[in-house]
Amino acid sequence: MQRDFHHGLPGRSGEGRLEEGRCKEAQATRGLKSLEFGIWNAESNPVAHSEFQIPNSKLQVSDKVSFDVRPMLASLAEPPLDDPHLVYEPKYDGIRAVAEVASGGVRLWSRLGNEKTAQFPEIATALATWARRLNAPVVLDGEIVALDDHGEPAGFQQLQGRIHLTGARPSSPSHPSSPSCPSVAFIAFDLLRDGATDLRDRPLLERRAALERLLGKTGTPAVRLSTMVRGNGRELFDEAKARGWEGLIAKRADSPYKSGKRTPDWRKLKIVHDQEFVIGGWTEPRQTRSHFGALLLGVYKDGALQYAGHTGTGFNEKELARLMKLLGPLETATPPFRVKPKTNERPHWVKPELVAQIRFTEWTADAKLRHPVYLGLRDDKRPEDVRREDTSRPPGARSRAPAERAPRSPTTSRSAAARPGAMDTKDIEALIEQLRAIERSRREGLLTLPDGDTLKVTNLQKPFWPKQKLTKGDLFRYYARVAPFICPAVADRPLVMKRYPNGIAGQWFYQHRVDDVPGGVRTEVVNVAQRRAQIVGGSLKTLLYTVQLAAISQDPWFSRVDHPEFADHVAFDLDPSEGVPFARVLDVARWIRDELVTLGATGAPKTSGASGLHVYVPLPPETPYDAGLLFSQIIATVVAHKHPNIATTERSVRARGRRVYIDFLQNILGKTLATAYSARASDYAGVSTPLEWKEVDADVDPREFTIETVPTRLEAVGDLWEALRKSPGLDLWGVERYAERAGSRRANR
Repeated sequence: MQRDFHHGLPGRSGEGRLEEGRCKEAQATRGLKSLEFGIWNAESNPVAHSEFQIPNSKLQVSDKVSFDVRPMLASLAEPPLDDPHLVYEPKYDGIRAVAEVASGGVRLWSRLGNEKTAQFPEIATALATWARRLNAPVVLDGEIVALDDHGEPAGFQQLQGRIHLTGARPSSPSHPSSPSCPSVAFIAFDLLRDGATDLRDRPLLERRAALERLLGKTGTPAVRLSTMVRGNGRELFDEAKARGWEGLIAKRADSPYKSGKRTPDWRKLKIVHDQEFVIGGWTEPRQTRSHFGALLLGVYKDGALQYAGHTGTGFNEKELARLMKLLGPLETATPPFRVKPKTNERPHWVKPELVAQIRFTEWTADAKLRHPVYLGLRDDKRPEDVRREDTSRPPGARSRAPAERAPRSPTTSRSAAARPGAMDTKDIEALIEQLRAIERSRREGLLTLPDGDTLKVTNLQKPFWPKQKLTKGDLFRYYARVAPFICPAVADRPLVMKRYPNGIAGQWFYQHRVDDVPGGVRTEVVNVAQRRAQIVGGSLKTLLYTVQLAAISQDPWFSRVDHPEFADHVAFDLDPSEGVPFARVLDVARWIRDELVTLGATGAPKTSGASGLHVYVPLPPETPYDAGLLFSQIIATVVAHKHPNIATTERSVRARGRRVYIDFLQNILGKTLATAYSARASDYAGVSTPLEWKEVDADVDPREFTIETVPTRLEAVGDLWEALRKSPGLDLWGVERYAERAGSRRANR
């Protein structure tokens, strides 16, 4: 694969989101059709008094020409990912913009001819500074994107404070903006005019080469060149999925630039769907929600507004208040929809004047949105132009090969629907997309679950593993991906939460008792040792609620809540002393396996997610904890006596020395261990990962299993922990005979 150009900081962009929709002749006073080359400078623009200032000079153009700079638009005909005639660029959440740049001034125009210069003065400043190097004015096509704290393109929601700006200063970005660390950037992907030369009839690659010569060194991170890949877009598509981009734009390498035209020469390949919708009303809020519950959305069809569904996700308190202020004056008694929709709460109708950008997973059979998420308002799309976008494949178009599709989510078996926490692929992807959107907003949000229930989530941008730059949002997304695996492992079991409100670097604390939880989170009063209400695992909402409480790991009892006195399994917790290599831990695990084989029993190994390893052994039904504890003590003692230089059952850390401690005391009623597939608060963001014994024999490295790598592993190996849950358990009568033989051997030594 050839990657043509990477410019400046990471996160280059291709064509922006705003090429969607039909672009008619602009009605604005300064439209883009037959537009003369314009002027933007400090004397004429009110933002000149802000901290971003353009040099005090006017643009002098001696060869004014009529120049139609309406942007070229992409079709939704799905392209192949390997075509020698195509080039591929990223597609981000941003604002499509055409930039007129000269040494004396800059103007930024939206797709509909609205001037955006005042809304993005730092981009105008950066372009004007760069323009001093130019010999002649240029016209660029590109995308305005918000940047996060690391200089990476962020979501469209981060631009919301700029969209309707009319005053002298832009609203505060998500982080302080400066020339060296801007909060927004212009990412150029096409050159339409160079001086008096109109380049639009030239092939794309020729225009690209000219653009690269101009933008080779801009001197600022606020002006960048998009990434372009020729011939094979698979790697870039994988990167798009990993980074949470909207998708890719595939363009014919020899295509001319057709202003204002939607053409199959440019094609969008979306990972998720999003488009504009007209707001036709809102519903009353539920419970503690303020302002409104959901927006009622529609698209125009045959001249009438057709209801498309509602969304109550993607808002924070500030956005709820802002929208309510805009919606209030538009309220009307008459529904704007062709057919009055049924709503869950009392509706309020509005004149169809506001347009919202909505992300969703698919259209349902009855033409409604599945898993819609609010991204923000648009000011560059007229409501009457909003139509349902056709995402179907044209006749003869090639399908992507299986290897080119989005990664299969670990929910593949036919029995998945019967398992606790089971979700299909689209459910998981929709959940992950909501979490990304909420994290990008850097605000709290309301997560809509596959069953329609909701959960409030906060602080997703908070660092949980600072070294790896992994956040609370990353932890949420990990658990969403592995929910079909971990929910059965904790189903019906009381949970003990070890909470890390400020990530692994902060203070933590245990929590057993819970008194107040959201509806849908299961709690039961457990009357063993102490009478207290505890969270009981098994459901997706319960899993994600514990994550919201900053419980990094899932730590269940060994018994179920209906019969808490009976253990389902025992565990050997192998804990190496400081400086003991993991190879010694694997030795001890293999020795435990050898002892189990003599009993006809099978152990299930898994990494601890930290420095150790666990070996679980299933017990027969209705086995009291004391019996399981005695069994584990016998096995641990035998192994420690056979290998005294490496293994020990000494509880005292000082007495252990440089050995592996076989901890069998976790098998006491009320004690817990991190379950299979549980994330851990280790320095490498480890996951307690089930293993095959052949991996133990091959000296597996536990640091390979992290919240970033385990979901991919599960696609390959499936649920290795399922066998433990289905096992009838070991023969405890055989354990007694085994103990007698072991005692005799020790006595004869």
